[in-house]
This record gives sequence, structure tokens and C-alpha cells, in this order.
Amino acid sequence: MTALVVGGGPSGLMAAERLVAAGHRVTVIDQRRSFGRTLLLAGRSGLNLTHSERLDEFLDRYGPARSRLEPMLRAFDPESLRAWADHLGAETFVGSSGRVFPMVQKATPLLRAWLDRLTEAGVEFRTGLAWTGFVNGGVAVVAGDGSVLELRADRVVLALGGGSWPRVGGDGGWIEILRDAGVECVDLAAANAGVLVDWTPKHLVDFEGEPLKNVAVSIAGQTIRGEPVVTRGGLEGGPIYGLGPKIRAELNESGTAVVQIDLLPDISHNGLGIRLETKRPKDSVSTYLRRAGIKPVGISLMREATGNRLPDDRAGMALLAKAVPVAITAMAPIERAISTAGGVAWSAVDESLQLTARPGVYVAGEMLDWEAPTGGYLLQACFSTGAWAGRSNAGP
Repeated sequence: MTALVVGGGPSGLMAAERLVAAGHRVTVIDQRRSFGRTLLLAGRSGLNLTHSERLDEFLDRYGPARSRLEPMLRAFDPESLRAWADHLGAETFVGSSGRVFPMVQKATPLLRAWLDRLTEAGVEFRTGLAWTGFVNGGVAVVAGDGSVLELRADRVVLALGGGSWPRVGGDGGWIEILRDAGVECVDLAAANAGVLVDWTPKHLVDFEGEPLKNVAVSIAGQTIRGEPVVTRGGLEGGPIYGLGPKIRAELNESGTAVVQIDLLPDISHNGLGIRLETKRPKDSVSTYLRRAGIKPVGISLMREATGNRLPDDRAGMALLAKAVPVAITAMAPIERAISTAGGVAWSAVDESLQLTARPGVYVAGEMLDWEAPTGGYLLQACFSTGAWAGRSNAGP
């Protein structure tokens, strides 16, 4: 039996590993000149492979897609991923946040060992071939010289990534190809992305790049604590990424979204009011607020929210500081996102991840319509869906 894997990222390579282990003759192709480029990019921040929290909590991170992903995440769970990495010589450890990293906190040693193992197992790697669709019962690819080739295999796994990594080939161009082939797809959207805010020039001059330390950000009943960062375009960082689905939903519904930022989440409204009781005669407003524990960047945020017309009473000031409204105009561009939502609809694949419109063709990784927060959840699902698409009992 022959198998063709299109895409040399973590999902594709994991599918290839499972397929060759099951006795398939496997070829992996990629439009770039090397493999595992997304892993190398992730390795720049330490290569957060997965997370160590309890599996039920872990599964909840996948939101609406949990029920579809759960069998795959249980079949190749975080412990399995750690054991797999350890076997490649990339021994892992659990950081203080519960995130799991290789000891060397780099992707290169793991990737090199993985590619060597796949090559020794008989996997053939071909670079510079861009998938362009289906033709005559096979797939069509364009080589670097512009020539069109037809490749055939008993089984094809598509693992082309989402749309947020154009510099390594993940531009989402495959979505229209699949739609033309009768595959239902959901439009790609930025996930784990910053948001756009219309800051005043003064705010940017004073605080671009400044984190809002230890704040709580809320929208639509969800609150996440952390340190969002003021950027030239708006806000980025963990709380913003985590609230992304709620923000995106409000943007889609009304064209704008408003998050509320509690600048002092460890202090009650009444407690902050007490802090604001005393204002010295010579104190400026900024000094007065700083004495209450509000950082300069937070004060500037309060001025942004009110058009520099701060409340003139301490009760109003406390209310504002505990829920500073920040109007978001849009998500940051998809090419600046960490990941994407959308992709191949779950209704377009069966339980083995085979396309119902194209028997013998499977989909894995970010091509599927799921999203998850950062923290190891993204790579874990890519590995798990790749393993599932490549398992021996999933088709021909």
C-alpha cells in the first residue's frame, strides 16, 4: 500500500510515522525546501509541546470541538507525546505554569532525530512540490520549475496547516481548492491573535510595548487574568488570546467589541474607593491615582476610555479603574495570528478524518475547524490528529 502525505509539519510527519509503521510505502511532500518549519518557529519560544493539567481539564480547552477531538487526544494524549519525545532523545520537563517543554527548549534536536528516524524507516521526502488539487484519481502538484506532476497513492493525508504562517507555507490557499472539490469549509479567522484599538498618538508614544501588569480582562461573562501588552495596533498577550473567540463573536455580530479591564483585580471596588478617599491639595490626578496603586499605563488607559475626561468623584474613579472599557475595532490580520479558526468542517469528514467527498483522502492538524489557546494545546492537537489520520485502521 502506498501513502502520500502533503505537508511536512507536525501533523504530516506524525501521520507519516504511523503510516510507515503500519507497512505503507510513504512519501511526504512539501512546497518548501525543508520540513518541520512550523516546529522550528515554535521552538523559538521554547517549543511548548503540550500541557500537564488533568486530561478532562485539558480537553475542555478545545471548546466546541472537544467532542470531535476527544478520541484523538485520548488515543495520543499528553503523556504519550512526552514519551514519544523522550524516545527521540528530547527529554521533556514540566514548567512552573504546567506547560511541557524539551529540556533543551529548542526544536532542532527533536526535529533532526525525528526526520532521521522516518528516513531510516523508509519514508521518502520530496521538497519543492506545491499541492494544487485533485486530478484523474490522484493529486496534482507544481514543481519549482513550474511543471505539473500527477501523484498517485492508495491513501492521501493533507496536513497543510492553517492560514497564519504564510512565511512557512501556511497561507490557507488550500481552502478554495477543497471547496471547488465539494468539501465544506468554514472561512479561516485569526485565533490567538492581537486585537486592533484606535489609540491616541500620545498613548502610543508613552506606552507602546508596555504591559498592563496583573490585570483582569473580561468580555461576555468570561474573565482572564494576565498581562496584555499595548501595541501600535492595539493589544496582544495571553488574556487577549484566550478571550479571542468571544471577541471575534462580538465583532462578527456588531462590528465592534468592548473588553473591560480591571486594573486592580486583587482589590475590591470598596477597597479602591477607600484608597481614593484622600487627595492631597497639590496632587495631580495622575499622582493621586498612582498613590492608589494604579500604574501610569493604566491611568493612560483610563484617559483613553474617557476621552481624557476622568470622573471627578472617587466613586466614579473607582468604578472606571475596576472596569476600563476598551473598544476593539477588529482582530489583528490573520498573518500575524498564532493560529487560525475555521477550515475543513467537521461535517465534511468521518470519524477517521477521511473526507466524505474524497474517499481515501484524510485531513489533519490546523486544516480542521478547531481552535485552542496557547499553552501546548495547539501542538498537541496537531500531533494527535496527525496520528489519528495515519493510524492503520483508518481506511485503505
